[in-house]
Amino acid sequence: MVRIRVLVVDDHRIFAESLAAALAAEPDVDVSAAGSGPAALRCLERAAAESRRFDVLLVDADLGGDVPPARPAVPVRDGNEERLVDGISLVTGVRGAHPGVRTVVLAEKDDPQRAALALQAGASGWVAKDCSLSRLLTVIRGVLRDETHLPPALLTGVLRELTAARRHRTESERLVESLTPREREVLRCMVAGLGRKAVAERLYLSPHTVRTHMQNVLGKLGVHSTLAAVALARRAGVGPVDLRTGGRIGSEESNSA
Repeated sequence: MVRIRVLVVDDHRIFAESLAAALAAEPDVDVSAAGSGPAALRCLERAAAESRRFDVLLVDADLGGDVPPARPAVPVRDGNEERLVDGISLVTGVRGAHPGVRTVVLAEKDDPQRAALALQAGASGWVAKDCSLSRLLTVIRGVLRDETHLPPALLTGVLRELTAARRHRTESERLVESLTPREREVLRCMVAGLGRKAVAERLYLSPHTVRTHMQNVLGKLGVHSTLAAVALARRAGVGPVDLRTGGRIGSEESNSA
């Protein structure tokens, strides 16, 4: 018998233990539980190192506390157990570090916007926490066949959200394409959270030149703050500059005032 390895990730201990116990009663399911995002990532790493990888992650949508519904999913990193990590961010982190693991988000209520974010982050399903055990097992087995599962009542709303997100992404990509190569470098530094002085040191430019580039970036993107520029850049798929590498030596602008 092929056994399905499931990891339940929920910071409500009673719910996590009850769900794990119910799933463990199935003859073809092995189940474990984790109480936080970092703990779940450690479980995944340990299981992979021991060649007993998990197949499916069941992730609490509200993991780590209340999260604004429009919050974008961001990568999660191993680290401090105390750091709060929301469920959609965990989905993103798992997709990057363990692409073979399917994730299903468990939610207290149906929310088309957050369900769409979960799918964009890499989730294979969105299921109500009060669904039947048989329904949950159907979803678990379905996502292992590369199926995507959503409650029928959410389908129209999720499709609308995904269409809107695609439209915003297209517009954001068009705006980013209007930037010069140097302005895109500066934008990537902004996405990485670098301030003007750090950008100047990294790109071998004067702070005055960096300020000019940043002002040009904001103007071309049609935004009024660094935060808004970063949000637009992420929608367009612009990632942060790799902070492990240095800037380009010998830049043609290195002596700019």
